[in-house]
Amino acid sequence: MNLKNDNDIPPCNIRVDKTGGWYYNGAKMFRKDILNLFYENLRRDVSGKYIIEMANDRCYIEVEDTPYVVKAVYKSDSGENNNETIKILLNSSDLEELDPTSLWIGKDNVLYCCVKNNKFDARFSRAGYYQIANWIEYNEEKDLYYISLNNRIYHIKGFDSQTYED
Repeated sequence: MNLKNDNDIPPCNIRVDKTGGWYYNGAKMFRKDILNLFYENLRRDVSGKYIIEMANDRCYIEVEDTPYVVKAVYKSDSGENNNETIKILLNSSDLEELDPTSLWIGKDNVLYCCVKNNKFDARFSRAGYYQIANWIEYNEEKDLYYISLNNRIYHIKGFDSQTYED
């Protein structure tokens, strides 16, 4: 199909649930090679809808929350400067460095961050949330939650969007 107009984009009959599970016509998709192909070709249109776009073929997918889910979180020292980093493992099997400035709290106190060079949001799974919670601190005086990395404090947006330095 050769699509010229965004209004002509059909649905793919693919749905991504809030846990990051992909379904085609209600059947769970499990083949990693196909899911990886979809992730590689995932885009967003100007209205924020998710599209799988390969060559001249495009179709919309239904996403319950986010297509990316943080499954695991790792904190480590990195490089010769011993800088602390937090790595996140996504449901796409990609391991990325967390941008702590992108953390935010959404509806029902769900934690999110930006991934893929800030192109997509990712929802933290319960396991991922409990792992990162080990490094979340609370400042009673300022009434804010934050993560401290490399002598910087990164506020978790939901109250106020400032980054504080020690």
